[in-house]
Amino acid sequence: MTLGKRSAIVGAGFIGEVHARAVRACGGELIAVVSSTPERSRAAAERLGALRTAVSVDELVAADDIDVVHVCTPNDAHADIAGRAIAAGKHVVCEKPLATDLDAARLLAAAADSAGVVTAVPFVYRFYPTVRDARERVRTGETGPLRLLHGSYLQDWLAGPRDNNWRVDASRGGQSRAFADVGVHWCDLIEFTSGHRIRQLSARLLTTHPQREGAAGMERVETEDVAIVQFETDFGAVGSVVVSQVTHGRKNRLWMSLDGDAGSLAFNQEQPDALWFGSRERTSVLARGGPPSPAADRYNILPAGHPQGYQDCFNAFVGDVYDAVAGAEPDGLPTFADGVRASALTDAVIESHKREAWVEVL
Repeated sequence: MTLGKRSAIVGAGFIGEVHARAVRACGGELIAVVSSTPERSRAAAERLGALRTAVSVDELVAADDIDVVHVCTPNDAHADIAGRAIAAGKHVVCEKPLATDLDAARLLAAAADSAGVVTAVPFVYRFYPTVRDARERVRTGETGPLRLLHGSYLQDWLAGPRDNNWRVDASRGGQSRAFADVGVHWCDLIEFTSGHRIRQLSARLLTTHPQREGAAGMERVETEDVAIVQFETDFGAVGSVVVSQVTHGRKNRLWMSLDGDAGSLAFNQEQPDALWFGSRERTSVLARGGPPSPAADRYNILPAGHPQGYQDCFNAFVGDVYDAVAGAEPDGLPTFADGVRASALTDAVIESHKREAWVEVL
């Protein structure tokens, strides 16, 4: 077994499978898995290629042959499981949100800091080479000072009133759904590439389907389908983002534009091998693998013309986690501090909508 790369997964749905593939791709070993029932745990271990199942989370986090625990459960269980793993001295990869309220997220991050363990949150869109290229172009002044940051994150998997999921239930997913689920990814990416921080915001939330079909018939919905957020940053830029899980035909369209005094950059997650650049004199599409970009080279694993995608980003993310466990300091690894940031933004969005006012992001 490779020390530092021995992983375990709690929760074995779609995202748990993504984590498992990334563990194997990075030379790690999936030691154990635990799901909601013993039967599901056994099925998951076979499907994901784990060496064994664990009877409980407590058994899993106490195991001597596990270095990293991946928390891939519904949101309401994240803080408890991650907290137990940290207390046992494990390194932790936790899906966002760290907790369904900001105070709990902060407590979890503080516990991790005190324990001295490596933590990470899968804000994996940071790991597209084109995103790293965009970030470097902003850093080196190619765009000039940024004035406008804008975009959208659109999906359609909850477009109809018969579409449902545990995330719709506020008791399991948290008070915010669309923004907390995918809007925070957009905010993380815009802050990561621009170097700006959202300082204050104004938000409006919309629930397009007040009821959705559930096991007991039509059930009341208390989480939003749409979020529209305008904001100002610490460097004086303004911006906006439209977040929707009910936009027909849009599967996972995260699009952002960084507009500066000298040029603009645009990125579309559904076409991630291309970065758009525009100025008064020209516009161009910069293909991944074009002119060398030191900031992106670490994540350029395939020759140009061979598309890289979401799983490649996840693999790169887990690889950087393993490097951090080994003592390295990978640039741009999203940690629990970034998870707390996402919770703070979500808290501000909820407060702004309730108050119908601009609020500071604390």
